[in-house]
Amino acid sequence: MSVKISYNKKLPSKNSINKVLFVDEKYKISSLKQFISNNEYKCISDLIKSKDTKKKILEFDISSKVKIILVSLKSDIANSDLENLGAKFYDSFKSLKNKDFNLYSNTAPKNNESIVSYFLHGLKLKSYRFEKYKNKKSKEILNIIVSGNRIPSKREKIKFKAIEEGAFYARDLVSEPGNVLHPDEYAKRLVLLKKDGLKVNIYDEKKLKKLGMNTLLGVGQGSIRGSYLVTMEWKGLRDNSKPLAFVGKGVCFDTGGISLKPAKFMEDMTYDMAGSAVVVGLMKSLALRKAKVNAVGVVGLVENMPGGNAQRPGDIVKSYSGKTVEILNTDAEGRLVLADALTYTEEKFKPKFIIDLATLTGAIIVSLGSEYAGLFSNDDKLSNQLIEAGDKVEEKVWRMPLNKNFDKLIDSKNADMQNINYVGGAGSTTAAQFLQRFILNKTPWAHLDIAGMAFSKYGGALNSGGATGYGVRLLNKLIEDKYE
Repeated sequence: MSVKISYNKKLPSKNSINKVLFVDEKYKISSLKQFISNNEYKCISDLIKSKDTKKKILEFDISSKVKIILVSLKSDIANSDLENLGAKFYDSFKSLKNKDFNLYSNTAPKNNESIVSYFLHGLKLKSYRFEKYKNKKSKEILNIIVSGNRIPSKREKIKFKAIEEGAFYARDLVSEPGNVLHPDEYAKRLVLLKKDGLKVNIYDEKKLKKLGMNTLLGVGQGSIRGSYLVTMEWKGLRDNSKPLAFVGKGVCFDTGGISLKPAKFMEDMTYDMAGSAVVVGLMKSLALRKAKVNAVGVVGLVENMPGGNAQRPGDIVKSYSGKTVEILNTDAEGRLVLADALTYTEEKFKPKFIIDLATLTGAIIVSLGSEYAGLFSNDDKLSNQLIEAGDKVEEKVWRMPLNKNFDKLIDSKNADMQNINYVGGAGSTTAAQFLQRFILNKTPWAHLDIAGMAFSKYGGALNSGGATGYGVRLLNKLIEDKYE
């Protein structure tokens, strides 16, 4: 069900609309007299005595069709809690027959000018559904009129809409089936981002071979689809300052290759390109909100298939960096895609930092479940900034170790390194340790393993199951707070 939000500084005169008002956490309603009728006030005063005031949202039936809804706010409520309240509001009232609501902005506390914005942001994020391939699509609309003189500013409307569109675009990409969003189609879609103001360059197989990106190409060589590296640049500053760089793994479908995965749950491997979707969604949102920053997004797009030309266990390939890699398991393919992308990004754009995102290892789910992404980094400052940003938007990260002692687990007898640790254990760390070898010039770098966060079977606070778009809001917050 979609959500329509409109704004009106005048209070509506309709009696057939549900009223939404903010109150303090103790549900003191004396301040609401100016917004509701005497009869409504008396009704609420009487009924509230029988309500559980520990709940954050209370509803009162004024008639068979109209409700008054009170949303309680602590004086020091965090923005993330406001978003969660908005999401809870959507879940609580999406099934009502009367889906028209008036949100009285003047009832919001004056200590936070963005209360209404964050509340609506959470509501919108929760409302996302991927119904593209359903013949029967929901035509219902949750209609919210925000009235009063404390409506969001034009700047806030632009910012939150841009972040929502970026997150939704990322979710859309992850939700597409593998027969639709293969690398050829994905690359075509990214060209369309030029209309948002991004500079987009596509490197096809011919160009990649010339560049020597053999670890990336090796992953895709068993597929009839092409393999690509795509760069997206946003120049929000007039100067030539170094950009912030974001790199994403885009394995559009991962069978495991010759090291074939089990059939059970293989259908979920359409989301193995979620890291790239986050980068794309982030770049789109930066362009839409005209972020005052220089940034570049780089994604490697491949399909890992067990065709007659597929890469074999035991193959040795030479990466863009010049380092050689022995392929011991073709299902450890994401790190091969990122290896070439990371070195190229560092060399080509000379960024302030590089953050890569990937659904890289099942081991990170064993470690952190679906509550935190794994963070690996060579830089304490960047790590702390990511942790802080994650806490603010509830897209949390947990720092995991990197250490030279892990190097022996990925050293190869036949090449510079091997793509898996055959000894066993530390699967996520050895994968990150592998990636770190392709950062050649000590650029601050962080790797986010989002395997447990990109897709949710059961839904979360701000999503209703399926693709989550995890990472778009996290990185937007990092940029907004620290680099704009």
